[in-house]
Amino acid sequence: MPLPKKTEIRIAGLGGQGVVLAGHILGKAAVNDGLHVVQTQSYGAEARGSAAKSEVILSNKKVGFPMVRKSDVLVAMSQTALDKHLRDLKENGILIVDTDMVQEIPSVKAKVFKVEATKIAETELKSKLYANMVMVGAIARITKLVTQTAVEKAIGETFMGESKEKNTVAFRAGLSLV
Repeated sequence: MPLPKKTEIRIAGLGGQGVVLAGHILGKAAVNDGLHVVQTQSYGAEARGSAAKSEVILSNKKVGFPMVRKSDVLVAMSQTALDKHLRDLKENGILIVDTDMVQEIPSVKAKVFKVEATKIAETELKSKLYANMVMVGAIARITKLVTQTAVEKAIGETFMGESKEKNTVAFRAGLSLV
């Protein structure tokens, strides 16, 4: 399914899962690929464990309104996030869920992708902290909105040393899942 010229993505989960960082990397990668990007985020006052979301709008033209109204792509990194944001997913959109954190996926008019992001992060990188980069890899592969080169450049611009290496490994693991 080809995505529209302007694509609205919402990555939602819990504080501490790195959804804001995932949106930041995705946005930087899109800029590296020459797209116009707006990225916003919100999270609960308690931070870790409360609701968190990152919204990224990618376009081949300037983006006029910075908020996601109806998402073309919804990434749910927790059951709470899925339950809260599913109503804002466009009909025939793309739903990507972390199957380790989402147990119930309601029937929906969308293309659903199940990604074991947390399990892969724990298995391959020994820490669930990398589930967000596994998910960025899955998003890149599923949507084809950003290139592998652009995402790896964004990771390199954001991290150094071992963090750069581990986040790159996590991203590549996500690319290979789908």
